[in-house]
Amino acid sequence: MIKPSFPVLALLGSALLAACSNPEDTGRFLIDPPTAGVQVANRLGTAELKDVSLPEYAGDQEVAYQSPDGAVRSNPDNLWADSPSRAFTTTLARAIGEVSGATVIGEPWPLAQPPARRLEVRVERALAQADNSYRLSGRYFVSDDGLTGGGTNHARSFDIRVPMAAQGPGETAVALSQAISILAQQIATLSGPGATIATTQPATDEFGLPPLF
Repeated sequence: MIKPSFPVLALLGSALLAACSNPEDTGRFLIDPPTAGVQVANRLGTAELKDVSLPEYAGDQEVAYQSPDGAVRSNPDNLWADSPSRAFTTTLARAIGEVSGATVIGEPWPLAQPPARRLEVRVERALAQADNSYRLSGRYFVSDDGLTGGGTNHARSFDIRVPMAAQGPGETAVALSQAISILAQQIATLSGPGATIATTQPATDEFGLPPLF
């Protein structure tokens, strides 16, 4: 009698485990910011939002959280329903537009008329913390298109904390969605600690030459 080799047994074991697993045990959670319920002035006009930069743990498909020992952990049974970077980018763009009336679209810009501004968000922390709060912090940058000259650029920071009733992937998704809604209002009003920098370089055409007037 020929005994199966160890690799064969391992493959058979994996196949049996996969067959016994229940796909309903895997939860997929949406990032869906609530309607802010407020309206602010349109200070952005049209803006292209670059793909939001997330920390590695926040960009992973598994929903991360911080345990009491300070470690960042996750569970393969709790996943984001979409790529976190894509979901963050598209929902933030939509939330800014809803609160201000600005036309904010994630890159690449799909319209023939170029945007008046470019928007970049670099997230430094996006985590359900051990103290039962969700913290979203980082910096955002708004620049003019560089074509007309005389514009302003903004480099500002944000540090948003949303209380959570308890730890869990569902609570994390709700808290992150609320944090994105708050961030959208901050970006729409160009608020937060930071600086406003005037554009000093002369306007140029597509060939890098000053336009003729």
